[in-house]
Amino acid sequence: MSPAESRPANGQTTRLSPERTELVLLSFEGPDPYSRAGGLGVRVSQLAQSLARLGYRTHLIFVGSPDRPGYEEQEGGLLRLYRWCQWISRYYPQGVYEGENEKLYDFNETVPDLVAERLAPAAVRSGRALVVLAEEWHTAHAICEVSDRLWMAGLRHHALLLWNANNTMGFDRVNWGRLGYVTTLTTVSRYMKHVMWGRGVNPLVIPNGIAPEALAPVHPRQVSALRRGLEAGGGRLLLIKVGRFDPDKRWLMAMEAVAQLKAMGRAPRLVMRGGIEPHEYEVLGRAQALGLSVMPVHAEGEMTAARLGDVLAAHPTVDVFNLKFFVPDGLLRALYRAADAVLANSGIEPFGLVGLEVMGAGGVAVTGATGEDYAVAYHNALVIETDDAREIAHGVARLQDDPGLGERLRRNGHETAARFVWPRVIEGMLDKLDFAAQLQGVRWPTARAVEAEEPGRVREAAAAAEEAL
Repeated sequence: MSPAESRPANGQTTRLSPERTELVLLSFEGPDPYSRAGGLGVRVSQLAQSLARLGYRTHLIFVGSPDRPGYEEQEGGLLRLYRWCQWISRYYPQGVYEGENEKLYDFNETVPDLVAERLAPAAVRSGRALVVLAEEWHTAHAICEVSDRLWMAGLRHHALLLWNANNTMGFDRVNWGRLGYVTTLTTVSRYMKHVMWGRGVNPLVIPNGIAPEALAPVHPRQVSALRRGLEAGGGRLLLIKVGRFDPDKRWLMAMEAVAQLKAMGRAPRLVMRGGIEPHEYEVLGRAQALGLSVMPVHAEGEMTAARLGDVLAAHPTVDVFNLKFFVPDGLLRALYRAADAVLANSGIEPFGLVGLEVMGAGGVAVTGATGEDYAVAYHNALVIETDDAREIAHGVARLQDDPGLGERLRRNGHETAARFVWPRVIEGMLDKLDFAAQLQGVRWPTARAVEAEEPGRVREAAAAAEEAL
């Protein structure tokens, strides 16, 4: 085997070994609480961390908190965080998308220089090809500029450029012709691939992933505490729904399903956690019109499973508990595991990360039928194919009548989630990236070749990059 090749855990050969490859991730969202507005922040944070733990030198450039260091190293120096646009974020403390246009302009103007003038020369000088993966529409212009600057520096043939779509937001602001010419396009599901065909492009599908910690068992004491909270009201059905208050998440359908189950005498109780979107008022209005009682739940300090179980027990006549506090991962996983079903019933879902997280926690996911490629009806999930709430009620009633079905869905779901932990997803991703590198004509640099091509410029740029870092 040549030194430019390695053999990952799947037994196949790839040239994208840690010794020969350096990765740069471009994203608006990132690991800071300031930078997380949805699933993108979770995705890029876990992907970057997993790549670093596999031995890859990884750079994550994102719109970071103005109160954190501008540059930070983690994972023994293999993961390098660049908090960008901080001087703008100081004027917009509410989060990554406040002052979005100003941040976007700054990102587009300055990130390409960082990649092409500092990171790429340093990587090539050390014998590594550069892989740049840009996420979502905010980075589409920036990665096109990265390509142009690398070409002008004589380094484009040592770089693999990719752009990934997690959803359709901002598609009308993307120059698809230019983007498709300078990068290899990727997306997270076959559903998204078909949507993007309508834009005249044909992306590679690389699924999303979850952290290995998402497979850890939930402590039975937490589950028992939440289930005991149902007994006071005679309720034997616990339903969970978590997500933004967006019509695509089909919150109204969820409320109608709760009302259907209540009319059937199934005594359901829904614990829900939404966002700050105005659609919440329509959702609460529909619940009231359906005769459902709704109670907001606030928390001072950290809410635990035991405390939430006490809240459920203290209000036995309430149908819907609307959580108005940040739900930590530990409590969220406990809710997923304790629930009879988790309503991840989106009408349009590019991937369905919540459904996969539910499976990892040992819960039963009720998914939609768009981007959730991993979901198989009555094998590892309940898959809703209509917009009729009676389909949800029918499936949940079956779970209540047939405990064996629920146990089978939990067991098979957990096995499915195990196939989507990031280290395993990255194995398949490397195969796709190896193919993309062939399409782009990427050449792995050697010290001799670099000296022959750009002896002065590369050496000076690499030295400047090392000094800056």
